[in-house]
Amino acid sequence: MNQFITLTKEVEAALFDKQPIVALESTIISHGMPYPKNVETALAVEEVVRANGAIPATIAIFNGQCHVGMSREEIGYFGQAKGVWKVSLRDIPYVISKKLYGATTVAATMRIADMAGIRIFVTGGIGGVHRGAETSMDISADLTEMGQTSVAVVSAGVKSILDIGLTLEYLETKGIPVITFGQDEFPSFYSRKSGFAAPLRLDTPAEITALLDTKWKLGLTGSVLIANPVPSEQEIGPEEMEGHIQQALAAAKEKAGPG
Repeated sequence: MNQFITLTKEVEAALFDKQPIVALESTIISHGMPYPKNVETALAVEEVVRANGAIPATIAIFNGQCHVGMSREEIGYFGQAKGVWKVSLRDIPYVISKKLYGATTVAATMRIADMAGIRIFVTGGIGGVHRGAETSMDISADLTEMGQTSVAVVSAGVKSILDIGLTLEYLETKGIPVITFGQDEFPSFYSRKSGFAAPLRLDTPAEITALLDTKWKLGLTGSVLIANPVPSEQEIGPEEMEGHIQQALAAAKEKAGPG
């Protein structure tokens, strides 16, 4: 085990016994929601994982270590603490060497999960190609990491504010299989639809397991993106969501001023 990895006793036992483990990120706790909703959500997600027969492993960095699995008290601290770093892959050595508190993004969580031997990671939405990337070159490190790290990512799709079409093109360029669970259209985080066809569709967990097993036994490294659409009764329609996004983008542009 890497000298910079600390496992909880529960995660260590699950790895030893080859029990199913699900990695979870921590940026949603420190940067994604206000307190106390962030802590409530993080604990609720862990309970969903447990209820479905797996061990949750929320990942964060503190005390000079990558912690795989966190206590309720540690999650509570990350939910309220100020100055917690938002850690992508490039930031890991700095935050560890300086013994800072760091909440891990998709890219960082994937890499630490891989170091610990965990192959399944669940998040809300992945980063991707930003709108206007043809001039800004703003592409999330999540996609690069998915191209090289063999941890499957389950999400509700790509974050709605991104350019979903270009993100799907980039995933194809990186050789990352993109599966939508149970429907033919790729979802867009808050919405079940995006206007883009799902590159691949699978309808059962057994089919997804078979694909993952086949990919990695072939020696094809890298992730698989498994898009699990939000339940229809909880979605925000894509047209409504796009209206909110355009308002936010216009407000941001106005605040930035000319240039």
